[in-house]
Amino acid sequence: QVQLLESGGGLVQPGGSLKLSCAASGSIFSINTMAWHRQAPGKKREMVAVTTSGGQLNYADSVVGRFTISRDNAKNTVYLRMTRLKPEDTAVYYCNIEGQYYSDSGSLEWFNNWGQGTQVTVSS
Repeated sequence: QVQLLESGGGLVQPGGSLKLSCAASGSIFSINTMAWHRQAPGKKREMVAVTTSGGQLNYADSVVGRFTISRDNAKNTVYLRMTRLKPEDTAVYYCNIEGQYYSDSGSLEWFNNWGQGTQVTVSS
């Protein structure tokens, strides 16, 4: 099995910065797509940023130029650097990681797991 552990959320003033981290652990063979999503109160969950194993990056229009997604493959970790934060960025942020892991029987299986969520609040 694979577990994800998020960290880095909190309260920040408008214009401030935060960095989120999400580390995957377990019998991981490979990781393909790593992404961040967010869900604000009363709204649907939306994609914020995605990075693929091939190096492709994709961002929601609302965060282009302000947020940066990056990954450390050696640590099975994905980061989201958020700058120039706005009140409308307030949400619970979730990481999502897809890849392959070794099952208890030794076979390779796919996983697509979500982190537990971390609250980001942008307010003065």
